[in-house]
Amino acid sequence: MLSSDQEQEILSKAYVPEHVVSLMKAISKGEPFLTHDYLYFAKDNWLIFVGYPLERDFSKARCEAAVQEAVDAIRPEYLWFIAPEMPGAWLESCEERQSDWYYELDLTAYHPRSSLMRQVEKAALETRVDISTTFTKEHAALVAEFLKREKLPPMIRELYRAMPGYVAASSSAVVLSAYDKKDRLAALFIVDLAAKAFATYVVGCYSRKQYVAHASDLLFLEMIGLAIKERKAYLSLGLGVNDGIRRFKEKWGGTRFLAYEFCERRFQKDKKSSLQRLLEGKL
Repeated sequence: MLSSDQEQEILSKAYVPEHVVSLMKAISKGEPFLTHDYLYFAKDNWLIFVGYPLERDFSKARCEAAVQEAVDAIRPEYLWFIAPEMPGAWLESCEERQSDWYYELDLTAYHPRSSLMRQVEKAALETRVDISTTFTKEHAALVAEFLKREKLPPMIRELYRAMPGYVAASSSAVVLSAYDKKDRLAALFIVDLAAKAFATYVVGCYSRKQYVAHASDLLFLEMIGLAIKERKAYLSLGLGVNDGIRRFKEKWGGTRFLAYEFCERRFQKDKKSSLQRLLEGKL
C-alpha cells in the first residue's frame, strides 16, 4: 500500500501513464505498491509490474531483480510486465508479448501547423465543446459505436470499456465532448491531469452517425489548451496502437518517446486467462 505522500512523490516523478496511480487503480481495481524505484499493482491472484523506474535510470538487471522481488512478495498466478526493454530471463517465459512506442507532445514551445488550425476553425463552426468530469450514457453510446467498427487490440478495447468507472472514481479525469449543431455528441476525449509534468491523453473516439469533419482535431486543440492552462510541460499521448491512431498523433506533432515492451506470464496451467480478462472483471 502507498501513503498519500508516496503517491504525490510518484506523481511528481511520473513520465508514463502507468505511473498515474489513480488511473491505474481505477482501471485495474488493484492496490499500488512500491519496490525500490518501481511501481506495481496487485490484487487476489495477479500482479501488474511497471518496469519504468521513477528516477528514469533503467537497468535490465535492476528491473529483473525488482520484478522478481515483487513476484516473491505477491506470489501471483498471473504477471503482466511492461518495460522499455524486456530482461533476457523473462523473454522465454512470456506467453504473450507486445511491442510499441509511447508518444508525447512537447508543449513548451508548441505551435500547430496552419493547415491544422484551418481544419479546427472549420470544425468550430459546426460544433461546441463541453468540458466536464462526467461520463454520460451518450458518451457510452459513442464508445460502443466506435468499438463496434474499429479493430483494436483486446486490452485497448477493455480500456475504453473501463472509462465509465474510471471517470466516476477519478478526481483528475476530464471529459472533452464535441457536439454538433443538433446537440448530438460527435467526438470525445478523456484526459487525466494527475501527473505533475504532463497531461495524459487516455482515450478518444468519434462518431460516424453524428459525424463532424475534424471534430477530433478540435478536441485535440482543446486538450492542448487545457494542458497548458494546467502548466503541464507535455502531453503523454500513450501508445501508437495502430497505423490510424499513430498517424493522428503524429499529425499533431506527437513523437516517439519511449519503447514499450509487454509480457504476460502465467504461473499456473490455465492458458485462457489474460490481462484482457482482468480488465473485463473476470479474474
